[in-house]
Parts: sequence; C-alpha cells; structure tokens
Amino acid sequence: MTPAAPRIPAAIWALGFVSLLMDVSSEMIHSLLPVFLVTVLGASALTVGLIEGMAEATALIVKVFSGVLSDYWGRRKPLAVLGYGLGALSKPLFALAAGSGVVLTARLIDRVGKGIRGAPRDALVADIASPAVRGAAFGLRQSLDTAGAFVGPLLAMGLMIVWANDFRAVFWVAVIPAVLAVWLLVAGVREPERDGSRAPVNPIRREQLRRLSGAYWWVVGVGAVFTLARFSEAFLILRAGEGGLPIAFTPLVLVAMNVVYALAAYPFGWLSDRIRHDRLLVLGLVVLIAADAVLAWSSHWIWVGAGVALWGLHLGITQALLATMVADAAPEDLRGTAFGFFNLVSGLAMLAASVLAGVLWDSFGSAFTFVAGAAFSALAIAAILLGPRR
Repeated sequence: MTPAAPRIPAAIWALGFVSLLMDVSSEMIHSLLPVFLVTVLGASALTVGLIEGMAEATALIVKVFSGVLSDYWGRRKPLAVLGYGLGALSKPLFALAAGSGVVLTARLIDRVGKGIRGAPRDALVADIASPAVRGAAFGLRQSLDTAGAFVGPLLAMGLMIVWANDFRAVFWVAVIPAVLAVWLLVAGVREPERDGSRAPVNPIRREQLRRLSGAYWWVVGVGAVFTLARFSEAFLILRAGEGGLPIAFTPLVLVAMNVVYALAAYPFGWLSDRIRHDRLLVLGLVVLIAADAVLAWSSHWIWVGAGVALWGLHLGITQALLATMVADAAPEDLRGTAFGFFNLVSGLAMLAASVLAGVLWDSFGSAFTFVAGAAFSALAIAAILLGPRR
C-alpha cells in the first residue's frame, strides 16, 4: 500500500493567512497609488517608476541582512513579527501624504518591513515543510498571499465607488487588516525547536559562503534576469488608464492579475515537486512574452485584460518555483542567508527594471516599454537553455 503523502503543516496555513491579510492592506493602497500619485499629487510616470523601483529594491536588499541575522540568531519568527509590524505602522502615512516625498517615505518604511520579514519567513516555510511537500507549501503560501492581493483591490474599488473617489479614506481602512496580520503571526505560528547547543556562526564568513553551491548561484542569476524582464505592476495600471479605464475601476487590473496568480500558484507549486524546474521556468517566460506582446499591441480593455491575465499566470508559474529552487540548493542552516542574497540581486534588478520602464514610457511610449520586457524575457530563456542543466 502506497503511504499517504505528507500533509502541509498548520503553521504554513497560518503564515499564508498572515500574508493574505497584509496583502489585503497593501494592495488596497498600491492598486490606487499610481493613479493617486499622477492625478492627485501631479507626479510623472518616471516618478512613479522611481518610487516603485526604490521601494521594491529596498525591500529586496534589506532581505539579505534579515536573512543573515536569522541564520546567525537561529530564530526566524521574531524578525518576521518586526517586519510585519513595520508594514502595519507605515499604512497611515499614505492617508496623510500631501506630496510624493511622503509617499516615497511610506513606501520605503513599508518595504523595509517587507524586507525584514521576507527571507526569515521564506526560510521558516522551508524549515517547517518537509522536502516532499516543499514546492506545494511555497505554492500554498503564495496562493493565499495572492488571494489577498485581489481581495484588497476589490475592496478598494468598492470603497472608491461608495466614497466618491476618496483615496485617503480608503487608505485609512487599509490599516485594519495590517494590524490583524501581526496579531495572527504572533498567536498562530510556532517556530520549530532548534538545537540549543549550537554556537552562533557568522553566515557571511568566507568559509560559510563557500557552502553556497554553483547550483544556488545559478538560481540567483536566473532570478535576476527574471526580474529585469518583469518590471513593476504599476505600469499595468497606467496602461489600463490609457485605455480609458475609470479611476474607481483601476484596482480591477490587479484583481484580474492576482486572481489568475492565486489560482495558478498552488498547482504549479505542486507540479514543481514532480517535474524538472527548468522546463517550468521556460514556460513561465514564454507566458510573459505573450503578456508583453498583447499589452504592447493595444491599450483597449480586451487586450489589456488578456495581458494582465497572462502576467498573473507567469507569476503563478515562476515565483513559488524560484523560492523552492533557492531552498533546495541551500544548506539548511544558511537558508535565510541564501534567500537574502537571492533577493539582494533581484532587488538591484528590480530598481533597474522599474527606472528603465519609466524612462522608456516617458521617452518612447508605453508600447515600447512592453516590447523591451519581451526582449529581456527572450534573453532569460536563452540563459536557461544555454546554461548548465540543473
């Protein structure tokens, strides 16, 4: 009789719902933020790109330090609580913002919190889940996280309609789920016990970093090229606005993307436990090229909707997969550091990609921005196909 497959632990579900609540809060704001910046605060597309790129890059760069600290300390949960707490504390600043500088400050605080919690949380998922269900565990957490990413915009859209486009009132409501996320993390997640006799070891000493294999650094490089190919989703919202989408309905862009993302993340996470990873990576990039192609073709709502859905499918195929690949390639006691360096490199790539997208948008038009994204995707496919087989 075939033994039953191991179940996903309850703590993974709790971490997923923590992510869901924080994403409801964050996406209530972020789904409206590009339009708020442009229409209320008078910012340019380049400013939007700079803010988004700096914010996301900050989050990803901070992850390297929190990941290293979680390995040295041997504890993941306290750093995750700190990170989610900073995210909750940043939310009122968006409602109070009178200029793009305050928005940038709020985004940086929020993303510092995300950076602090990101690598320890991902390492905690890998610590809790057995290797047999690791891909499924990352996929489940990502799926619940992404469910929040479409519930948030839906809630924002409904409140914008009821409150006659009152951005600031919606931003105040977003504080509530952020506080609930911190409470659930504190009360609902228990970190696995560790060997108390183990002396702390500096994970970034040369002899420790040498334990990160060539397979790991290959994943880091592929992840960076992926990030260059996929700039901030803020530009999807702006593209929809070019097609005449009313302000109150702009959150539908992220709703559509994240519905597809949430539905795809767990099945493809489950699939990654069973088939070669490079095949899924190439599939995800082919889907991203298709998304860029239809978004470049037209700003009509049909084409934008198709492009946004394909963008979400790409994320569902690739994001949990890359996390699984990092966890599989890194030693257990260096997982936090491994996720940190992975996200450091991806963060620098995100900054470059978002700034470049803003420059191309302002200089050559929106269509050219998506053509450039497709070109980077093609380069990523070449790197995977021509590189060493993993």
